Amino acid sequence: MPDLNVGGQAVIEGVMMRSADKIATAVRTPDGRILVKTDDYISLTKKKKLLSLPVVRGAISFVEMLVLGIKTLNFSADIAIKEQERLEAEEKGEDFEAKPARSNNLMLGLTVVFAMAMGIFIFFFVPLALSNFFGVSKNAVWFNLLAGVIRLTMFILYVWGISFFGEFRRIFQYHGAEHKSIFTYEMGEELSPQVAAKYTRFHPRCGTSFILIVALLAILVYAVSDTIYAIVVGHPPEVLTRFGLHFTLLPLVAGTSYELLKLSGKTRDHAITRTLIKPGLWVQKITTREPTIDQIEVAIVALEASLGITDSRIASQQVAVP
Repeated sequence: MPDLNVGGQAVIEGVMMRSADKIATAVRTPDGRILVKTDDYISLTKKKKLLSLPVVRGAISFVEMLVLGIKTLNFSADIAIKEQERLEAEEKGEDFEAKPARSNNLMLGLTVVFAMAMGIFIFFFVPLALSNFFGVSKNAVWFNLLAGVIRLTMFILYVWGISFFGEFRRIFQYHGAEHKSIFTYEMGEELSPQVAAKYTRFHPRCGTSFILIVALLAILVYAVSDTIYAIVVGHPPEVLTRFGLHFTLLPLVAGTSYELLKLSGKTRDHAITRTLIKPGLWVQKITTREPTIDQIEVAIVALEASLGITDSRIASQQVAVP
């Protein structure tokens, strides 16, 4: 199966898709329309040759997708609020005029910083502190193995917990719709909801699999770094020193994980790869849900918009968002 340069994420009542040169977000409104926003986008890894080097491009792509993810989530939330206000105005027989959304780079930047800080504290520092509390800091391998297990357990419990909330269940359904539409495109079949519905919702290049690879690779990299530190300094690093050392190596871990994820997509039909990617696919049983035909249709609209394809079947439903 070919591994093509498309990917995306689920948002509130919709899907964001990114191709080689475009980003498109499609959102379903309460009255059944599909709002589509398309923007040209060129990654920094294509603008600067140095940033396109293996591992480096992975670290850059990780940050870019974090920023884009938060930006598109904000867009979908803004659409949801406006549509709700419009429906309430119509019920009251009042005229409704939506105010144009204003881009606030400062707020977006603060949101990204806050999200990264919370993620680093909860899934990065807390596992280190707990491992240190259990008194295994003298053995680099056991320390990082325990920290890795704690980190993975916290992540799985987190996504399992939020899956019980209605809004998140719908987002997980759109996540499944995203995967099904990408599978359909990779197989060269007609991009229709009925065709896409037959494909699995589990994709080896999913961000869920990326997080799992990061957690597992971190155990190896940090065990080596802690061992080298102990040899050079003469004693294992303290918890804050260990945190600083591990955080410094995070771009290396993220970049290498990105390369491994890309490799798994290209070699997904190999027996060894199929075995190695199974844990990531298992976790997707939590982070995805079987989508409805309508949800798959939204994912296909986003995919086609990112690829510059115009589909006359659903063009009448689509409304372009400037």
